[in-house]
Amino acid sequence: MTSSAHSLTPSPARERQILLVITLMSFTNVVDFMVMMPLSPHLMREFGIDTTQFGVLVSAYAFAASVSSLLMASIADRFDRKHALLVVYAGLIVGTLGCALAPNYAALLAARTIAGLFGGVQGSIAFSIVGDLVPDERRGRAMGLVMLSMSLSAVLGVPLSIYVAAHGGWHVPFFALAATCALLFVVALRVIPHMRGHMRAASHAGLWTGLWRGYAELLRVRNHWWAFATSALLTLSGMIVIPYIAPSRITNEGMSEVQLAYFYLVGGAVTLFSRPLFGRMSDRYPRAIVYYWLVLLSIVPMLLITHTLGVNLFWQLVVAALFFIFVSGRFIPSMALVTAASTPQLRGRVMSFNSAVQNLFTGLAAVIGGAMLSHTAGGSLAGFEAVGLLSCLFALASLWTAFKIRTVS
Repeated sequence: MTSSAHSLTPSPARERQILLVITLMSFTNVVDFMVMMPLSPHLMREFGIDTTQFGVLVSAYAFAASVSSLLMASIADRFDRKHALLVVYAGLIVGTLGCALAPNYAALLAARTIAGLFGGVQGSIAFSIVGDLVPDERRGRAMGLVMLSMSLSAVLGVPLSIYVAAHGGWHVPFFALAATCALLFVVALRVIPHMRGHMRAASHAGLWTGLWRGYAELLRVRNHWWAFATSALLTLSGMIVIPYIAPSRITNEGMSEVQLAYFYLVGGAVTLFSRPLFGRMSDRYPRAIVYYWLVLLSIVPMLLITHTLGVNLFWQLVVAALFFIFVSGRFIPSMALVTAASTPQLRGRVMSFNSAVQNLFTGLAAVIGGAMLSHTAGGSLAGFEAVGLLSCLFALASLWTAFKIRTVS
């Protein structure tokens, strides 16, 4: 195996091994971000915070990730992708351990910021590795595999974290996650190959010169702007709702924390089958068309989950399955579109800048969603229906930008 991104042609077995490690690393990163949402009842009780303050916890990670991703967007292609991946993953371990040790709201906010600075960049580096490693005709399937990390986090990570937090406290899931990340770091050190073929002589320019030159090369391409706009709108659509699903299930639908674990378990389990299917569809059919249908189909569960239905657990699980299948499934063809929107020489910067866009709009969405919600005298959340309608409008707007993206490589 050579170090060139262009000539890096591992055997099928070796390729699967690398993709598996990247998927598991992404799994821990996703759990680190997602676990805050089902733990929201614990955190709101222990620290005496409201939905707006909880939204700040979610946004702190996202805004920090956006800042680091903006920096990485200009310099990502100056480094060996393996080295970049390991450095940011080590930072994620430190931030996660800080969350486990946080004694109060301010300390947890600081730890979430550190986790965001490093964890928010990990995904873009992982997708850059996939983009360089896997040919375009198989890239949709590879993206689907890596994005199974979101399914695994819902099936294993989040329900287990809810269960452990209910019996041992909310600190314990973060301790377990930090230990798992440390183990995966050692595995990645041995398995992930060095990838330097994308590096250019220009990468030896001064830092500030390289930053401005990198941004100029990145932003002068109109195709990149359509990709970033699609990511921004799709992120707004999902993250204005997702952080508040857990508290709405408990306060509005009367679900227990054990039932909430089943909610995430079932939702994640069905995507173990739907995500690979959508990945194969993204390779077989035009990705914009696949994205179009998934967006339209996602509107129904988005409206259902943001309205108080008052139905039993079985129907709540049906809504969870539909939501996870179609709302999360939209990201597979969209990420395949974004990854193919640039040349290999710019892909690292495109994916890092795209990560910055996603994290920035994740933070904005969490703040907007939290500001639109309020607690009634009875303790339930009010305003979630309006949040759902706004989410659907963002999703529909993303269809126009998605059809503007053209495949480059």
